[in-house]
Amino acid sequence: MASTADIRNGLCIKFNHDIYKIVEFLHVKPGKGPAFVRTKLKSLTNGKVLDNTFSAGHKIDVVRVETHTFQFLYAEGQEFHFMNNETFEQISLNRDILDAPDLLKEGTNVMVQINTETDAPLAVDMPASVILEVTYAEPGVKGNTATNATKPATVETGATVNVPLFINEGDKIKIDTATGSYMERVKE
Repeated sequence: MASTADIRNGLCIKFNHDIYKIVEFLHVKPGKGPAFVRTKLKSLTNGKVLDNTFSAGHKIDVVRVETHTFQFLYAEGQEFHFMNNETFEQISLNRDILDAPDLLKEGTNVMVQINTETDAPLAVDMPASVILEVTYAEPGVKGNTATNATKPATVETGATVNVPLFINEGDKIKIDTATGSYMERVKE
């Protein structure tokens, strides 16, 4: 058993007869009353996100997990197929478990958290950023250069990302997987 002092991003816990991953947390110490921890939890079975507040010192049930490197192979409907880089064992995961499934390119390495008690995959940690090629972008209009102006662009995985006006088809861009936002253009 752990307490609220052990809460951190990415921690997997048992809560309300389900397994949740902590997405965000905030320790709050108000002027009056006891301290508490405000959390955002994502269910690892159905993908739903809920907000919950734990009182300080509350006991939480931590799920023991192992992390392994898997390579994304392909998507088939709602199922995404991965291969363990060490054992070459293949697993398929539902789209709801993934944080940013639209940004997964075939061949991308991800970290998969596996429950040590049941050997069931719990969560997929994407790399911090991915580099994808722009397959479609409206041309920038000359004179339309207001500060921070953006336009939608489609990348090779089919995801749509807002990019600056100077990005064209064929450019490679770096995308933050946590927010799905444009970071920079990548020179080759």
